[in-house]
Amino acid sequence: MESMESKVWEAAASAYAIEAEAVTYAFTALCRESFMRTVDALAQAPRIAASGCGHSGIACQHFAHLMCCIERPARFISPAEAVHGATGYLQKGDVMVLASRGGKTAELLPILKICREKGATVVSVTENMESPLAKGADIVLKIMVTKETDRYDSQGTTSFTVLSVLFDALQAALIEATDFRNEQFAVIHPGGAVGERLNHRAFPDVQK
Repeated sequence: MESMESKVWEAAASAYAIEAEAVTYAFTALCRESFMRTVDALAQAPRIAASGCGHSGIACQHFAHLMCCIERPARFISPAEAVHGATGYLQKGDVMVLASRGGKTAELLPILKICREKGATVVSVTENMESPLAKGADIVLKIMVTKETDRYDSQGTTSFTVLSVLFDALQAALIEATDFRNEQFAVIHPGGAVGERLNHRAFPDVQK
């Protein structure tokens, strides 16, 4: 009879394998034209916002921070606050990223409407190209998720990873598109070991 320890270890190993496969698979579904349009919109936007619920919302917080790290002003707007005035942050020409695997998250639909009325560009990230979020967006980034890592295929694990990797890819692409330099990052990231390494390289003659 299989021991509990073996089952636990196998579940962990399976999670690694599932997510590794999912990331590779997700890239095959990504539309190059839509991705390039998104990069162009983000590069030109005065401000960027992102919103999502649950794990998608957490990934959107990560995305907003990634944008700030390359000096693209951005913030996460919670779906609850969005319909109570927080969308006043957005102006015409700004970009709002809405993330929902199914594309039907009810809390995001009012935000979509507000963005349309204000003239903000909407980028929807979803697996469902026939969903309201996809059909109402200016640009759609398609994600594909093989399966979640838990045995019930119900936790937002692999889907969170796929979304986060897409956001990482957008930041990497924007670094190239905007010619963002590490010297700029050194100025805004003086803290921690990373900051020490960056500033030592950028300003080697500065006395610590």
